[in-house]
Amino acid sequence: MEWNITSGRPVYVQLVEQLEQALAAGVFPPGSRIPPVRELAADAGVNPNTMQRALQELESRGLLQAQRTAGRIVTAENGELTLLRQKRARRLVQDCLTQLRGLGMNEEEIETLLKEVQNGNDV
Repeated sequence: MEWNITSGRPVYVQLVEQLEQALAAGVFPPGSRIPPVRELAADAGVNPNTMQRALQELESRGLLQAQRTAGRIVTAENGELTLLRQKRARRLVQDCLTQLRGLGMNEEEIETLLKEVQNGNDV
């Protein structure tokens, strides 16, 4: 997994967001075991306590489950992951629409642009 930790925002928040993205994208499929805290922390270049906090947050959101002997696994509740994916997708679309409207585009222009991009037509 590629990590992108930047300054200016709490590391813990960035870890939660990036782990959510990985879960939504299926990097860790439902029911699969995720790597141990220390391994994830080393890969991300962060303190294990910070990674532990991020993983606990994902547990509290119902996305991960702690197993006594198996570490943490991704929830097998596909509905939770589907909801996460939809929530993140809606946020991306809303951000895009806000920026397009900021450029002065109206709904008709936005719709035309989306169709052109979807059909592979370069603008």
